[in-house]
Amino acid sequence: MWRHLAANALTLFVVALFLAGGAVAWGARQWSAPGPLASAICLRVPSGATMRAVGQDLAGQGAIASPTLFRLGADYAELSSRLKAGSYLLPEGASMRDIAGIVTEGGANTCGTEVVLRVGVTRNVAELRELDPATETFAELAAWDPATEPAPPDFARVAAEPDTAWRVVVAEGVTSWQVVQALDAFEALEGDAAAVPAEGTLAPDSYEIARGETVDALLDEMAAAQARILAEAWANRAEGLPIATPEEALTLASIVEKETSIPEERPVVASVLVNRLREGMRLQFDPTIIYGITRGQGVLDRPITESDIRGATEARLHGEILYNTYQIDGLPPGPIANPGRDSILAALNPADTTYLYFVADGSGGHAFATTLAEHNANVERWRAVEAERAAAAEAAEPAQGAPTATP
Repeated sequence: MWRHLAANALTLFVVALFLAGGAVAWGARQWSAPGPLASAICLRVPSGATMRAVGQDLAGQGAIASPTLFRLGADYAELSSRLKAGSYLLPEGASMRDIAGIVTEGGANTCGTEVVLRVGVTRNVAELRELDPATETFAELAAWDPATEPAPPDFARVAAEPDTAWRVVVAEGVTSWQVVQALDAFEALEGDAAAVPAEGTLAPDSYEIARGETVDALLDEMAAAQARILAEAWANRAEGLPIATPEEALTLASIVEKETSIPEERPVVASVLVNRLREGMRLQFDPTIIYGITRGQGVLDRPITESDIRGATEARLHGEILYNTYQIDGLPPGPIANPGRDSILAALNPADTTYLYFVADGSGGHAFATTLAEHNANVERWRAVEAERAAAAEAAEPAQGAPTATP
């Protein structure tokens, strides 16, 4: 009898495994299969929305067959935490996998009429954009700098339309002062910032806003987002890092952010910082010199000088040397910009290298080295590239006072 019961239990277990495996395979096919949309739609994702709510909205609009499967698929693909507010154009037949990718990219595949403020490191620009239904592409109606230029005539018309979407896109590497200056000047936001938030505490990202929202409310949202990113990254950091607090991690990440914009280089640049800290070497990173002089209030509109490297300019302007990593040991006292998620992750999970040096390689990236001799050779190659470019630029310029040929 016991043998009979055991055989039945084993059979049921095998059947259950088979059914579970079939369900997973079916779910994977449904996740990637073309969806039921017969024509493109515009999906609005409000600030604070969850992937569960988005799935229910999609099902209600006939874009997906199962909101539960959409949420489970997004969770499995680790996309749920990356949901971004905005208005998104979902093409005909979009699969659940396609839709999840669109609503987590932020700023891509947007739809409707929108006003976007792009907060950049060197320039801010507000864009007035409108979707052309025939081509399903955006046409830029106007672009202006809110701090120095008045809004164009079309702005009033678009601002009055109830379906207009409003977004603020903050670039990685901007300073908190730059963010505040841009938001205070933006027509869609009310009030001025009560104070400039601490450097590094604002998350560069795309934010959907409501017209009339206050500057401080948006700054609070940015700060909360950065706190979540930092807490998650700190909890999953590599072991043995030469930093003691999340605040130091943010400082490390901000230097990574300012040194490279190439995604695959960020963990390698972070490894150089970490290796130099472990060796007790001074970091000697130029962006820290710049921040020491400007304190993040604008950009340095001239090359770095020997006097800057010695710390003379910073000492003269601010009374003491704090940020110049050519002159201080270890990390500067705080971040030098607002780093993005990828730079924070790189700082807390650097590549495993022995590199201690790097220099530009002439192609937009950097050449890394373990020894000073290797580094010096890389520097010489970079100087040769600079000399060739200077010679080519000089040759391309017309000679001063040369006669102009006439037909």
